[in-house]
Amino acid sequence: MSAINFPPTAGQARSYRSGRTITALILREMSTRYGRSPGGYIWALLEPLGSIFALALAFSLLVRTPPLGTSFMLFYATGFVPFTLYQTLANTIARALDFSRPLLRYPTVTWVDALVARFLLNTLTGLVVACLVFVIIRQISDTRTLLNVLPILHALGLSLLLGAAIGTLNCALSGLIEVWDITWSILTRPLFLASGVLFLYEGMPTGVQNILWFNPLMHISGILRMGFYPTYNPTYVSSLYCIGFSLVALFLGVVLLRRYHREILNR
Repeated sequence: MSAINFPPTAGQARSYRSGRTITALILREMSTRYGRSPGGYIWALLEPLGSIFALALAFSLLVRTPPLGTSFMLFYATGFVPFTLYQTLANTIARALDFSRPLLRYPTVTWVDALVARFLLNTLTGLVVACLVFVIIRQISDTRTLLNVLPILHALGLSLLLGAAIGTLNCALSGLIEVWDITWSILTRPLFLASGVLFLYEGMPTGVQNILWFNPLMHISGILRMGFYPTYNPTYVSSLYCIGFSLVALFLGVVLLRRYHREILNR
């Protein structure tokens, strides 16, 4: 007897269409951002790599002894990699509707597709850059570190979740409030210095610690450094706080976009 082939359900058909749409949006962004430059997509990797190593080299010349370990370049990278992974995701997802606005006029392309496409592309790029950074640093400098993979993966996952959440929320707020982009830029300007990129939480005064604790990136950098420095045991870190903070921001962003995405696109 021949097998009976049942037609795909409505849910399966929607998932298939959504997958094709997301793939097309990813390819469009890769072509738009990197297709016209020599080297193409390779610049998506070289640009952040160059900035990380240039800043790490500059700071290593100024600060000979890092707060942890023997390599200031590694110490800097363990703070800067999660920060830049979060920031890149948050900034690109926040502009997802503007970038894909012409395509969102079609009924088959949804605002969810636009956000997911940018999340997947920039996540893949960011993770590849992170791996290259740490591999190169361990090859060119005497880091004297033992890797613990679980905290590293945990910290990178928290960075991705936080970036997606803040990006989704800002995507809605920037579409609803004209001055939100400028306001957010002003509010987060000190974020680089307040995220533990150049210092340890434990080295700050108690009053400063009480403020820094509410910055999720401070927790993430502490967790990531646990994966590179076996003797480092930050007691202040809270994964539950980072997850809860991110889920609340993501929930608010999704609710606002679901309710107001048509008004945002028609502005």
